[in-house]
Amino acid sequence: MATITEIAPDVYRICLFVPEYNMQFNHFLVKDEEPMLYHAGMRLMFPLLKQAVARLIKPEQLRWVGFSHFEVDECGALNEWLQLAPQAQAVCSEIGAMVNMGDFAIRPARGLNQADVLETGKYRFRFLPTPHLPHGWDAGVLFEEKNKTLFCSDLFHQDGDGVALTDHDILGEVRASLRAGQSSPLPNYMPYTAKTKGMLTALANLQPATLAIMHGSSFRGACGQALLDLDIIMKEELGE
Repeated sequence: MATITEIAPDVYRICLFVPEYNMQFNHFLVKDEEPMLYHAGMRLMFPLLKQAVARLIKPEQLRWVGFSHFEVDECGALNEWLQLAPQAQAVCSEIGAMVNMGDFAIRPARGLNQADVLETGKYRFRFLPTPHLPHGWDAGVLFEEKNKTLFCSDLFHQDGDGVALTDHDILGEVRASLRAGQSSPLPNYMPYTAKTKGMLTALANLQPATLAIMHGSSFRGACGQALLDLDIIMKEELGE
């Protein structure tokens, strides 16, 4: 059963916890004139996610399906949503639209470049490309400018079944999850490169009020400082 929590005005976190992975998969529905689902989810999760979305809006009314990068939990069920909602369109980086969506999606995606803005009605989402952060050269994030919500994708990954939204420090859990990932059969979940600090600093300079996090608790508080601290943790845990 999905749990639904409003973590910022009109931003609803839809959480599916998978005990086998000890991990939450979080999807974010933005209620507006042109509703947006951020993270399409995996294909196997589509029936549950569809039921959850239906508790908030008619799923057929979706206009946008956004995601950071090409990965099954980000966009695996994209075509199921596009088939269900006739006006829906994927929105992602321009690279993702050209390289992946041109073949994968059943309808053309809207590709965004640096500082492009997606308007859904009363909300404006600024796009920031973040290649290889968290991973994938097509990666990017959306920043909702009115209430200052940053859709972080896999940044601030926390294992376990945490609370929906917290103002308590999450960086200890983030460090533990990164460290556990390095010792798993599939290490190098996120690279730390010479450009990581600059991208995280640029995100910190936006001074977000809420971090909408894919895996684990979303965070409200000193988000800019949290992004700067994340750079330190990533460098210590993932750097050469």
